[in-house]
Amino acid sequence: MRPRREITYQDEVLADGTVHRAYADGRREWREHGADGVVRWRDDGGGSGTDEPLGRHLVKRVHADGRTLYGREAGYGRTLWSNEVLTVNRSSFAGRTGVVLAALGGGVLAGALVAPPVALTEGQEEALREEARAQAGGGGSADTGGTAPPEEYDDWGGDVGFDDGDFG
Repeated sequence: MRPRREITYQDEVLADGTVHRAYADGRREWREHGADGVVRWRDDGGGSGTDEPLGRHLVKRVHADGRTLYGREAGYGRTLWSNEVLTVNRSSFAGRTGVVLAALGGGVLAGALVAPPVALTEGQEEALREEARAQAGGGGSADTGGTAPPEEYDDWGGDVGFDDGDFG
């Protein structure tokens, strides 16, 4: 899948531990990392919802109105979404590298961007959640609250993991 549109963003950690995300197209978003590993967000357009890690490189974004998108983290702060939008985090070194790589367009990156699913069944999503819990070493079930997601999903605490992006 080739992205239809690319949007860069920059994150700023606020004093209360939440994140203010500023997109290059002018949108603003405020994000809070929950104890359950899910990020709750709201934006300046009145939208809100959650971002949940599914497996190692997938994220599920559910809007408060019920719309669902899936994203696949592609490294270097890049996430390709099921609506064909590529978001690139320019907040960190890896994110700035992602901006440079994304600028290469059809060259080296064309093969690196793997399309996320357009839809998943509840069973498929639960299998991916179990995979994430197993990778975190917890192996807990959803009934017991499970465990926090793998640390590659947490870029608020410093230099960790795969994406340097907080779920897209």
